[in-house]
Amino acid sequence: MNVREDLESKLNRFLELEAAMSEPEVMSDSNKMAAYAREHGSLAKTANKYRTYKKMSSEIDELVEMAESGDPDEKAMAQEETADLRSQREKLWDELLELTIGGEDANRARCVMEIRAGTGGDEAALFARDLYEMYKRHAEAKGWKTEVMEMNATERGGFKEIVLGLEGEGVFRELQFESGGHRVQRVPETETQGRVHTSAATVAVMPEPEDVEIELNKDDYRVDKFGASGPGGQHVNKTESAIRLTHFETGIVVQCQDEKSQIKNLSKALRVLKSRIYDFRQQEEMKKRAADRKSLIGSGDRSQRIRTYNFPQNRISDHRINLTLYKLDHVMAGDLSPVTDALLEYERDQLRGDMEGGE
Repeated sequence: MNVREDLESKLNRFLELEAAMSEPEVMSDSNKMAAYAREHGSLAKTANKYRTYKKMSSEIDELVEMAESGDPDEKAMAQEETADLRSQREKLWDELLELTIGGEDANRARCVMEIRAGTGGDEAALFARDLYEMYKRHAEAKGWKTEVMEMNATERGGFKEIVLGLEGEGVFRELQFESGGHRVQRVPETETQGRVHTSAATVAVMPEPEDVEIELNKDDYRVDKFGASGPGGQHVNKTESAIRLTHFETGIVVQCQDEKSQIKNLSKALRVLKSRIYDFRQQEEMKKRAADRKSLIGSGDRSQRIRTYNFPQNRISDHRINLTLYKLDHVMAGDLSPVTDALLEYERDQLRGDMEGGE
């Protein structure tokens, strides 16, 4: 699906939701109404801009006809107005590209991020913690909300795995390109000889779907309850507050024990499960369309090593777009924008080709 087809799809969905929200069946269901309203709101900016773009294109066609058939005065006026409208339309197209980066999920205001330690033992777990802190600081600077959904800590203060929920304008559009393998090169705290070690962590960023997008019945998954381990101690172990969900169709397993309340853990686990199911289906679609995908950074390949963090050289390198910055300290402190902006610009350049033929 190219940009224009994607925009048509968004506009059609926007109009469908607009019609659906006036139906008695939806109006009487507060949960469905709220979900539709959220999705409608997330599409509003793109849909309205694209509607204006289409109107401008029709007006340009009319002016071109006028210039070809009118008298000299009308022709001059039509040509002048056409040039002005083309300029406005080009600017509007750039704005639409900005909103479209990330495909059909570009305007999601909620996503789930999973950070897992890879090769490297304790150092990999500490690096996973550092990535979490980097993303958390970046989210704070952006005004996004963050919520820990699940956490598996190590004795040294690292994370074997941590799952976050993030919410805010443009959150998925910006963070989706963080999915992949992250490699770190540095001297571990426990290294007495001063040798540089290499370890890794993986990041997966998934859009969080609305409840109406993923139908999940109780018969679709198994619920296991057990005593939580780690921080929380005796209380959580006695109450069996931890939850494990197993989705039968996909085999996806989600575990949540961060809350002392079993109900809260179940609620969080269901949110993560829905995100993983949605992502699983999206990944399957991506595989089918892989040959047609122009952008390397949007490939969705989680096994791909996307970035290296070299602490001795204060260097961060994104291998997909050949980006190298010697300001790793600033990035780890939460100033991730120079990296994410470069990735968005690269994706934007990939999409500009779809403007051709739009006259």
